[in-house]
Amino acid sequence: MSRVAANPINLPKGVEITLNGSSVSVKGPNGELDLTLYPNIELAQDEDTLRVSFSKEEDRAMAGTTRSLVNNMVTGVSTGFEKKLTIIGIGYRAQAEGATLTLSLGYSHPVVYKVPAGITVETPSQTEVLVKGADKQKVGQVAAEIRSFRPPEPYKGKGMRYSNEHVIRKQAKKI
Repeated sequence: MSRVAANPINLPKGVEITLNGSSVSVKGPNGELDLTLYPNIELAQDEDTLRVSFSKEEDRAMAGTTRSLVNNMVTGVSTGFEKKLTIIGIGYRAQAEGATLTLSLGYSHPVVYKVPAGITVETPSQTEVLVKGADKQKVGQVAAEIRSFRPPEPYKGKGMRYSNEHVIRKQAKKI
């Protein structure tokens, strides 16, 4: 049995948490995030720590999930999350301008992606894309959507990939 819910959540300095019945609001230097709690799950605050408790044994799994979600919220508003994408291929490039990301990925037209609110996209070089934000789920979703425009192919390895992703290459056809 998992005991994730038994671990306390430490609140760093500058992070404010508001418990309001079945909703939790976390505010910090990187923004504000909200979460509605599962019905039989409760949060208790002791100065700079949070503890998750549950009333029925059937709710143990949801208590662990809630603990992870709240911990990700605290981490997001204090330090934030980021995903780095790398573009591999001749002529493939990216350019970020405000709330839009323009990608040249070998198609006959440039791919224009509108970045949702709460997420920032940077391009340190033409072949790197940095997706940053306070909400872990949203950062991962935006990175996955950007990657889906040209996922890496197995023969030459061209396309967009996460910086830590390893693409297994296939052998070309032998004559």
